[in-house]
Amino acid sequence: MSPLMRYWPGFRVILLAGLQSPAKKSKIKPPAEINVKLLSDKYGEKFNELTFEDLVVTQDISNVKLQVLDTVYDLVFNPPWISSLKFLPSCILAGFVIYPTNVQIQFGERQFSKAVWFKAKKPTDTDWEVCGEGFQYLVTPEDIGYHLKFVVTPGNALGMTGPVVEKITNSAVQESPGRCPFQDRQRHTTNSLSESNEIRVVSYNLLADLYASSDYAGSTLFSYCPAKYLQIDYRKPLFINEIIGYNSDILCLQEVDQRIFDFDLKEILEQPPYNYHGIMAPKGKCAEGVAIFFRNSRFDLLDSQILHLGSNIPALPVFESLWNKIKVNAQLAERICERSTTLQTCLLRIKGTDNYVLVANTHLYFHPDADHIRLLQMGFSMLFVEQSISKAIKDFNISSHKNIGLIFCGDFNSVPECGIYKLMTEQLAEKTLEDWQSNAEQAVSNVELAQPFKMASAYGAPEYTHYTTLFAGCLDYVFYQNDRFEVLKVVPLPTEEELKANTAIPSAVFPSDHVALVADLKFKSD
Repeated sequence: MSPLMRYWPGFRVILLAGLQSPAKKSKIKPPAEINVKLLSDKYGEKFNELTFEDLVVTQDISNVKLQVLDTVYDLVFNPPWISSLKFLPSCILAGFVIYPTNVQIQFGERQFSKAVWFKAKKPTDTDWEVCGEGFQYLVTPEDIGYHLKFVVTPGNALGMTGPVVEKITNSAVQESPGRCPFQDRQRHTTNSLSESNEIRVVSYNLLADLYASSDYAGSTLFSYCPAKYLQIDYRKPLFINEIIGYNSDILCLQEVDQRIFDFDLKEILEQPPYNYHGIMAPKGKCAEGVAIFFRNSRFDLLDSQILHLGSNIPALPVFESLWNKIKVNAQLAERICERSTTLQTCLLRIKGTDNYVLVANTHLYFHPDADHIRLLQMGFSMLFVEQSISKAIKDFNISSHKNIGLIFCGDFNSVPECGIYKLMTEQLAEKTLEDWQSNAEQAVSNVELAQPFKMASAYGAPEYTHYTTLFAGCLDYVFYQNDRFEVLKVVPLPTEEELKANTAIPSAVFPSDHVALVADLKFKSD
């Protein structure tokens, strides 16, 4: 380290002034010299002997000042600092929550920082009106036509503040799309559940932007939906406001874009007043996956697992018996092992009780000729879940099997008439099921699946959880262990009239091609 960098007291800063391009042959003027000194009454004569390391690591730098010419400056060490702040979507709707994204504060915390929202008719206006405070703002109808400005002053627990950062929206606030069906559904969930043994569970396929923004989606899958309603900046405020309005304890989400999880869902759900904890499970190398959020005030996280069904099927001992039965068909073995399907589990302890919940979340393979693949994926999943619960009982000294219950949510891409529903609700998928023959070349023979848990579907077998012009039916379920839980209520699903009001979904008022399932469960006491 050079003396200039190591020793602060009395060094000189050389300012190079009047430099010209090397192409010009005029003579460069010699640099001016400016005396710069460090001052401190605290250290006395020993101050000149201190190194930079002494000051910032082992000594108190708070009383050190910097003198440049005749001006004396206070030195501030590690002030709060906004290191990253991305801003708002291009579509801002009245009646929906808005927030900055990717907010990162160094040497400070949000709770000690000040965030203020302003509005003005034009981004260039100098007179901005205060309209809200905090990192989140519920846009009002009075804001329509106005641009918004977000101003944040970072702070820390010592009362120190850092440089102010502000961002202005590129577009003005727009009118809301009108009454969304999910807002009517939220009338059933205006309050969070208060009893310790009651749990509200949401399962929701968000429709990943990865798929909604593709050319195939616009031309074929969702050709009935105007392009502007497929844009993530339009859909995002809808599904985020839908989610927070259900006041759930556990969220199981599918088709979650990684960047939406990082910069939007976590930004909203992990902050006050919601205070969830979220875990993302990407689907292989794909930029989307499944995610579980749970409310920190209700649960302790004891364990979480991410299992990529496919490559792990021939590798894990728990799968050996079933794998040996199907690997003889090379085409079948290759196809199921190439899938990037992900199973996610979280073991939660309900605070204040001796009760535990294993939450499982998945999104099974979608292809029309793959009933056999999906059924096998479910069979492997239940083997893994069974092992996980047995391990949890041992590892966490759970006194009785009755103190732990299974909730299995997801988009199973399987209608109630197929084998998955039978496996889950009747505990058995016989070898005679039509599912095994869904692809002639990969037909499964002499395989029967069983699982040990007494399960039921919270919604039973509704007519629709997915509604497009190419397919409409029930693909999503909240399966629960019915000897551990009872259903208190489920939030009514949208009517078919609502689903087809704009031909199908997604639409201006439905952000996804699936609808959310919302169920209130109660842990049985006996």
